[in-house]
Amino acid sequence: MASGTLDTPASSAPPSRRPGGRAAIVARTLRTDNWRKAPILTVVLLTAWIVISVVRVYMQKWYWVEDYHYLTPFYSPCFSTGCVPEAAHFGRFLPDWPILPYAAPSLAVLGLFRFTCYYYRKAYYRSYWGSPPACGVPDLHKSYKGESRFPLILQNSHRYFFYTAFVLSAVNTYDALLAFHSPGGGFGLGLGNFILVGNVIMLWAYTLSCHSCRHLMGGRLRHFSKHPVRYRAWTQISRLTGKHMQLAWATLATLLITDLYIMAVSAGWISDLRLIG
Repeated sequence: MASGTLDTPASSAPPSRRPGGRAAIVARTLRTDNWRKAPILTVVLLTAWIVISVVRVYMQKWYWVEDYHYLTPFYSPCFSTGCVPEAAHFGRFLPDWPILPYAAPSLAVLGLFRFTCYYYRKAYYRSYWGSPPACGVPDLHKSYKGESRFPLILQNSHRYFFYTAFVLSAVNTYDALLAFHSPGGGFGLGLGNFILVGNVIMLWAYTLSCHSCRHLMGGRLRHFSKHPVRYRAWTQISRLTGKHMQLAWATLATLLITDLYIMAVSAGWISDLRLIG
């Protein structure tokens, strides 16, 4: 039998029914595959990523490489008065408090954008909440009220966080362009540039693959033939949307790789591999 399918009863006779129309099945689920693997793996990976990123955000050092203008996305835009002035491309106005991240506004927005993301909802509903832990497996909770009440009704604000995430992706692009800098001035190119640009490309792919973006392009249109430009955009974004889960995980990886690389160069643990300048 293929993995993920349901066992058929040994007898051809239908099982007896409980009040309410449900079959009188004693087993928790008839699934025979390892359905626990996905939620457990999600908990482990997401928790590890969150712990690492929180530690990095509150380190408040090794986020900027002066020689090459490398700025880690975990500190962009750097708004705190504690930021290195050259790294604060859009001004410094946040107080330099240990409990306040240097890029607090952008981190809050991006956190909410991902927290309300359709894929991440599925991921943490199943893994952390067990609601449900897998297809064909009963919910671990006795009741379910959906996303119609507080606090889960706030999930409906995802479309608004998409707009701010779009702006922040543009900011990350700006940071990547500024990083083409050499210590003596002028154009420079190193391994860090490839890492920053690769991260930006993945961030744009994840942001644009958002279901809210797809709806923005093609939603509420009665006739695609009358809107050829939007139809073309909707078609391309729909292809990305099909990869939204993969892009969600891939961007977590590229963000971490980019941050760790810049931290290592900034701390002097490694030298940037320079091709020009």
